Amino acid sequence: MASKNTQKLVVKAPVKTVAKPAAKVKAKVPLAAKGAVSAKATPKAVPKPISKPTSKPHPALQAPIRVFQIYYEPWHRDLLDPAFVPLDNAGAKSELLEFSVFERLQAHEATQGAQLWGALSWRFGEKTGMKGAELLEAIAANPGNDVYFCNPHIQNEAIYHNMWMQGETAHPHFVALTRAVFQAAGLDESEIGALHPSSSYSSANYFVASPKFWALYVPFIRRVLKAADENLTLTLRNAFHSNAADPKGLHGGATYVPFIVERLFGYFMRTEGKGLKAHKVPLLAREVELNVHQKLLRDMKDVAHSTKSAWLAACWVNYRNLYLNQTNSEAWCAQYLRLITPTDVRFV
Repeated sequence: MASKNTQKLVVKAPVKTVAKPAAKVKAKVPLAAKGAVSAKATPKAVPKPISKPTSKPHPALQAPIRVFQIYYEPWHRDLLDPAFVPLDNAGAKSELLEFSVFERLQAHEATQGAQLWGALSWRFGEKTGMKGAELLEAIAANPGNDVYFCNPHIQNEAIYHNMWMQGETAHPHFVALTRAVFQAAGLDESEIGALHPSSSYSSANYFVASPKFWALYVPFIRRVLKAADENLTLTLRNAFHSNAADPKGLHGGATYVPFIVERLFGYFMRTEGKGLKAHKVPLLAREVELNVHQKLLRDMKDVAHSTKSAWLAACWVNYRNLYLNQTNSEAWCAQYLRLITPTDVRFV
């Protein structure tokens, strides 16, 4: 997995599970046509060679826990964590972003025989405040789980019902399009407006998991994407694959696909993956960044969820709205506050 002079191995994408057809879904999602791709299906993962060391393999490739770190530019290598295996992803173009890497690694010999494996961003340390050795120590200290994950954006746990609602503030018309995708794939729409506990929040695809997890998770995501492409109307399908999801260009012109996929992790763990054991790794460097209101809001929401108290949940909504009014502009509140506040209280 090392230098450019190493032998290349072509990775074949894994076999996809065929989803059961559903009825065509129609919904009004006033997304801009800019970047829309006519009659475009979610692409299969683009096979890209993964380097195989010919002399001294990275020590982590022989370990039971193998964590790869994705990078794209030569200068990224200077920022990689020595506890992880460098994974050159330069030139690998896929709308699916990290998920395409997961598919390639699942089929590659580099993960065969591993008890746990994962692939993290080259910005892992920057976003989490955690070193690779610390992540491996946290996993070793909590043995027996099928997936270990973390959430570098912990402030979202305090101020949003769930990650779907948070997505509305980052990607135009995100909730409406997500509902259409859920309908097309036959998923439970109540997930989108429900109150989620902080223990289930996950962003940035930061998880290390067992082959059992990957064997369930990868086909699940593929079935959802296949059903969406087959059952969405052409207009909604074009929207799904459009770069209207990234109006500010903060994500390289990404479409809605990867943003919906990364939020499906929590839904998967509550449904097809409910038999799997999970451990959320705390990020101490991010915890200290929470202000007193964010800490109180998160605790309040978690208690409301654990007790299934609609009254306490309503109190949390009122407190949260006051907080957002104080910390955001009047224009931001006018644009988003109503959209991210469901009119009824539900718990997952």
